[in-house]
Amino acid sequence: MTESSFRRDWLSRPIFRWARKVLPILSATEREAIEAGDVWWDADLFSGDPDWRKLLATPPAQLSAEEQAFLDGPVEELCGMLDDWVITWELRDLPPEVWAYLKAHKFFAMIIPKPYGGLGFSAYAHSEVIRKLSTRSISVAVTAMGPNSLGPGELLMQFGTKAQQDYWLPRLADAREIPCFGLTSPEAGSDAASMVDSGIVCRGTHEGREVIGIRLNWHKRYITLGPVATVLGLAFKLYDPDHLIGTRDEIGITVALVPTNLPGVEIGRRHLPAMHVFQNGPNWGHDVFIPMDHVIGGVEQVGKGWKMLMSALAAGRGISLPSLSAAGAAFAAHVTGAYASIREQFHVPIGRFEAIQERLGRLAATAYLLDAARRLTCAAIDHGHKPAVITAIMKQQATERLRVCANDAMDVHGGKGVIEGPLNYLGNLYRAVPIGITVEGANIVTRSLIQFGQGAIRSHPFILKEMLALEESDPARGLDEFDRAFWGHVGHSCMNALRAWGRAWTFGYAAPAPPAGAVTDYFRQLGRYSAAFALAVDMALLMLGGNLKRREMISARFGDILSELYLLSAVLKRWNEEGRQAADLPLVQYCMELGFATIETRLDEILANFPNRPVAWLMRFLLLPFGVRRRGPSDVLTQACAAILLEPSAARDRLTIDIYHGADDGGVGRLDRTFALISAVQPLRDRLRQAHVHDIAAARQRGLITDAEADQLKAVQLAIAGVVAVDDFAPEEISPRRAVAAQGDVSSPTATPFQSNAAE
Repeated sequence: MTESSFRRDWLSRPIFRWARKVLPILSATEREAIEAGDVWWDADLFSGDPDWRKLLATPPAQLSAEEQAFLDGPVEELCGMLDDWVITWELRDLPPEVWAYLKAHKFFAMIIPKPYGGLGFSAYAHSEVIRKLSTRSISVAVTAMGPNSLGPGELLMQFGTKAQQDYWLPRLADAREIPCFGLTSPEAGSDAASMVDSGIVCRGTHEGREVIGIRLNWHKRYITLGPVATVLGLAFKLYDPDHLIGTRDEIGITVALVPTNLPGVEIGRRHLPAMHVFQNGPNWGHDVFIPMDHVIGGVEQVGKGWKMLMSALAAGRGISLPSLSAAGAAFAAHVTGAYASIREQFHVPIGRFEAIQERLGRLAATAYLLDAARRLTCAAIDHGHKPAVITAIMKQQATERLRVCANDAMDVHGGKGVIEGPLNYLGNLYRAVPIGITVEGANIVTRSLIQFGQGAIRSHPFILKEMLALEESDPARGLDEFDRAFWGHVGHSCMNALRAWGRAWTFGYAAPAPPAGAVTDYFRQLGRYSAAFALAVDMALLMLGGNLKRREMISARFGDILSELYLLSAVLKRWNEEGRQAADLPLVQYCMELGFATIETRLDEILANFPNRPVAWLMRFLLLPFGVRRRGPSDVLTQACAAILLEPSAARDRLTIDIYHGADDGGVGRLDRTFALISAVQPLRDRLRQAHVHDIAAARQRGLITDAEADQLKAVQLAIAGVVAVDDFAPEEISPRRAVAAQGDVSSPTATPFQSNAAE
């Protein structure tokens, strides 16, 4: 008997039999979610020994000349057409000329390949367009985002038949068709498998002839572009009681295209998502008949809808909302830094108060981190990856961090951010935060179940192999596969235990790192925490097994650690790609120190709540032998980050790159002009402050300033008054009134009335 056969028969076999009895089997929906997309840098982080050369060698995200021209031309021109106050509070919709411009310049067709009439843009170009639009009007950004995210276009390109692609994609590209996608229903949000929307395979009449098709009944809600769509991508449960297309009664979740002009389809009513006015609303279908060739992919794809949706989300979830969130963070940093340098209290710019600098420092560092992660994720997608775990991390982390940024910006602006009107540039951003947190997978679920729950199976080097071996129908083959995976896992865990122990007890200096100048040690520390994470994961899986997915608080903390490892990797890569700018180093240091503190805190919380106390004590000895030592960024570091936002500089420009700067007399235009004026005369203002003179006339009388300087200061005073001004209205201007419904083609909507949704 060989050593390998002895191990298999006497050691692996009893473990295999035991595991098949006690471990839960993956459900069909779990399996499809886990198998969607692929793994990338997340697999390195799960390994416990990330290959930094692989990360640094990843080509950066870049725009083609054509994509850059689109940003400089149509995107810039579109931004100049927009007045967000008019859109939100007067029209409660995009103006007709904006709808026409979006269609004519193919904003709805960024992801559709050129042979079908689309723009064929990269993920990074798609992201950059959404980024700039978001800093001008979130309603317009979401309108452009919808058709390019999860929806009929993406699903047709991945799964449609050639005939479907040839017919639908050109129509979507030139906006003859306006798409939406219906997944969420009143009965099913995060638990899509609970949907009651149904389709029955039957015979019916289509275009004057009898065909096999599907009779649909549904109620969907929260559907972006739903009120104006001409074609609805619909997810429903398909049944075949008469076995017209197979032998199963219940076929499963299926996705089909439903033209909204069919008899029985009801659209047009609108939701108001946090008072944002992008088209969003419910729709219904009552005995709507479609032919079988309306199923995306045809009859071969019936019952595979959940897998299709997970595959589409595997990439798309990492582009649209993270782009909007990164843009929001950069915008908040830009306007808050400028406002803090302009607004004075006690004759001092509020940006000089440490309490304000605390918020500014966090804003600056968060903007740097989110854009670093956005670029890295887009680079991965553009190089062919569909990193499902990473895109889930990006969606959850970016939207949550935008929440903090929006709160910080509002706190610094005070009443300026609270009073609505054309001069308020923060209100719409603030109200948009819960939308991003809720859609494309609610953040509570994403953090507690998906980031780590799927990541532990999908990204771990051995877990999925072991699970698949346990489910193998041929026991002999399953045992062989399990034997290889299990003992590979054992060796991996032993090596990680030694690695994590050595790196923790040497404060990370035993971890390898590429030569990276001032940030070399940060690579070492990330290597240390990656090893600690990998070992803790293996011990949790060993002790808790299938129960780990029900320990959602522990799972969420593991998800936080994995998220920090990814985001901090992106920060180091960005600093390296941008030429290791010394002026940006405080931002890098802030991100790393805060991230390390979060990692150690979450690890400490996992160990404090670990049910097996002896194992928890052992892990604490190996991983946190000196306790939680990281305390986050110092006050000095925070002030250095804040200083970047308070004065014009190349570092500030890099931080807020590609946000829209309009020349209008609205709030941001005034702010930008006054910020430039303030920076030019700040030495003069400091001179008067040191002399304890705050009146321009008195300063002139005392000879402290010249006439020309007095004129400069007066101009600055007028500009400051314009910046700190807020809007007020006559009572009749804000009295309630019903919006007037405009007549016209639903594919080119203007205003629509808002009514009670009691019909739901």
